[in-house]
Amino acid sequence: MQKHTISRDDAIYEAFPDVVLTASNKLVCVFAECTHHRDRGYTRVMLTDSHDRGRTWSPKRPLGAASHGLPYYNCPRLTALRDGRLALMVDTIGAWKERQLEDCLNWLYLSEDEGATWTKPLATPARGIVPDKLIELDSGRWIISCHWMDPAVGNLVQRLWYTDDQGGSWSEPVIVGRQEGLNLCEGSLLPLGDGAIACFLRENSGLGRDAYKVLSSDGGESWSEPIRFPLPGCHRPVAGWLQNGQALITHRYMQGGDGWVGYWTQNVFAALTDRESVLALRRNGARTRILPLDYDRSPESDLGYTGWVQFDDGEIYVVNYIMDDAPKAQIRGYSLSMDDLLIES
Repeated sequence: MQKHTISRDDAIYEAFPDVVLTASNKLVCVFAECTHHRDRGYTRVMLTDSHDRGRTWSPKRPLGAASHGLPYYNCPRLTALRDGRLALMVDTIGAWKERQLEDCLNWLYLSEDEGATWTKPLATPARGIVPDKLIELDSGRWIISCHWMDPAVGNLVQRLWYTDDQGGSWSEPVIVGRQEGLNLCEGSLLPLGDGAIACFLRENSGLGRDAYKVLSSDGGESWSEPIRFPLPGCHRPVAGWLQNGQALITHRYMQGGDGWVGYWTQNVFAALTDRESVLALRRNGARTRILPLDYDRSPESDLGYTGWVQFDDGEIYVVNYIMDDAPKAQIRGYSLSMDDLLIES
């Protein structure tokens, strides 16, 4: 495994990246820059490109204007659509109401030239924070999702909206993951074909709990009860299929315990699993193989929102934010061969 600097600007905090591989084999990475993870007095969405498989990157460029105060940009995500367009989702966070996130909007940008130019932001009905990337099913359905604090249960809840006409009209919100006593959030949707979908969820009680998983068989219109999945301390899962038929889930590891600074989180992992495990109806029916990707040596460690792609020759490229040897968070890339994950017989 090799590590690469995607963007490092010691004057600003760079975090929350995602990446896509375009039809011309270009990598496009999006991330947010801000004053600090815990200070969003300034935010801006930034983009950078690589034409050499992530070894070197262009100077970062802004998607649009910066924000100064509320509302602020939060977590951008990227999708390469089947028609060649790129879709960029980002949430903006405004005034926080009591235990509600209805002032948190999610915006969609589209690009027809591999990220060189973008449409103006298109409003979506999604209300909440930390959107998943726009998911495109085999049927052509688009799904967007995010989470919010549901006052009915007093916990975080994952919801989605879908469109069958590429944003011309949208469904009402659908509950993806909700269970009293669990804070289910930061969902990653994994299409399984024929309208089946799995969604992997962060449990955000700060106790180092497993990831949770829910299943749909009808294109995301209804979901199972949450099922524990063997990824302990899983934050911000990002799931997708590899060419060999296995699933890869990159995620932050958060062990739980007391404190933020110095004891918050120091590790980012990549986990291999399989279709049978994704569909398993109980924890002990699923299996995972976990690879450490990086360790944050900073005494104020902060890392672990990721994105990844796979090239035609099998190489995997992961993006991540991390402090480590920088005074503020930077964006780092990782190139892996399949042998880094598993020597296949």
